[in-house]
Amino acid sequence: GSIANIEKMSPDRVPLCLDLLPALSGEDTTKDFFQELVNILLSYVCKSFRRSSKVLDFHHPHQLREGLEGFSLELPDQPENLEQLLVDCRDTLKYGVKTGHPRFFNQLSSGLDVIGLAGEWLTSTANTNMFTYEVSPVFILMEEVLLRKMQEIVGWSEEEGDGVFCPGGTMSNLYSVLLARYHFFPEVKTKGMTALPRLILFTSAHSHYSVKKSAAVLGIGSENVVVVKCNDRGKMIPAELESSIITAKDQGCVPFYVNATAGTTVYGAFDPLNAIADICESHGLWLHVDAAWGGGLLMSNLHRVKLQGIERAWSVTWNPHKMMGAPLQCSAILVKKRGLLKDCNQMCAEYLFQTDKHYDTSYDTGDKTIQCGRHVDVFKLWLMWKAKGSEGFGSQVNKCLENAEHLFDKLNQRPDFELVFKSKPEHSNVCFWYIPPSLRNMPPGPERNRRLHEVMLHLGSLMLVIY
Repeated sequence: GSIANIEKMSPDRVPLCLDLLPALSGEDTTKDFFQELVNILLSYVCKSFRRSSKVLDFHHPHQLREGLEGFSLELPDQPENLEQLLVDCRDTLKYGVKTGHPRFFNQLSSGLDVIGLAGEWLTSTANTNMFTYEVSPVFILMEEVLLRKMQEIVGWSEEEGDGVFCPGGTMSNLYSVLLARYHFFPEVKTKGMTALPRLILFTSAHSHYSVKKSAAVLGIGSENVVVVKCNDRGKMIPAELESSIITAKDQGCVPFYVNATAGTTVYGAFDPLNAIADICESHGLWLHVDAAWGGGLLMSNLHRVKLQGIERAWSVTWNPHKMMGAPLQCSAILVKKRGLLKDCNQMCAEYLFQTDKHYDTSYDTGDKTIQCGRHVDVFKLWLMWKAKGSEGFGSQVNKCLENAEHLFDKLNQRPDFELVFKSKPEHSNVCFWYIPPSLRNMPPGPERNRRLHEVMLHLGSLMLVIY
């Protein structure tokens, strides 16, 4: 059905890619090809929202590599026809995971926002780069508007704030460590780590692993990341942080950076930002808030109180591709000190960043990033913001957390589930154990925990088979 028009394109043969634009007389062939592709995509989108459909038609790696029903991953020497390409597009979606499915419960970036999807399609069609205004004028200005809006929501003044969109929260967190190190030791840019003392940074036991990865990548070393104890709810204990800083100083090390988490990956916990900010100010340390997961709560008048004190941070990671539902990828590093990004990363490549252009070259943002080429991640979020408004995002967040509380209440009433926390969830994370009949009368303890773990591993295997 979906390839009927392609089959009719030529009486002699099914067309190849050579028949598409920019080939002469390729407009009609291109229109038909795109129309059939849109039909495939629309069918996939509609099916993704049906609860009766599968989240995943699971196959083992060797099955996909060997080929299924004509779907081959191998690359040919000779070009294949458009009909086959459309079949490949359909099969690629068929054997992939429907992350927009209502029953998809996996990583924090899920769902399928139709407006965001439309934005991603337009971005790919424009196929431009985010390093200079001359090649990306509209998108550069959109990024400035979005970053200014996000900085305002964090609570910074109009005179403060800078930022850039990054390829995910890990890169955003890496930027924060990079900037903190440069702020205190600008000589590192030219002389390297050999010119610096032994630097120490601090993060909680429940923080994202990207903090240690950043230390490793930047040559600071993962062993120089001090992991601070948390309470039972997964929040950093301020007294433990202060004690760790003092201990590091006593050992002759130089503390310079603290990462606080607003929305931990597993528990959805929010570190006490004001108390941590007090300690950072007392010791003269850079405070970064990793709000990759929890930043979306800033859009909610009801829940933004959980991030009280975030305005005191020197930098913030915020991933709209998580709670705000933007398609991957969409992450921002927000920096309080304007101009620091450029000072830290600028290399003045003359073939790109000439100073005698006929426009304001401060809009050539490429020299304040680690990357050269940079994907346009802003348009889909800008378009979604236009479609929802700030209030719409707030309502979306409120609904998600309302659903989490409803799930918490339901599980709390059932003997076959056990909640990890007796208090209501702070975020949309609801942590629980399923208790099989054989363990429901077993007293709590290490043996029960071991057997529960075995049950969960077995259930995970069953889920793959069911999908």
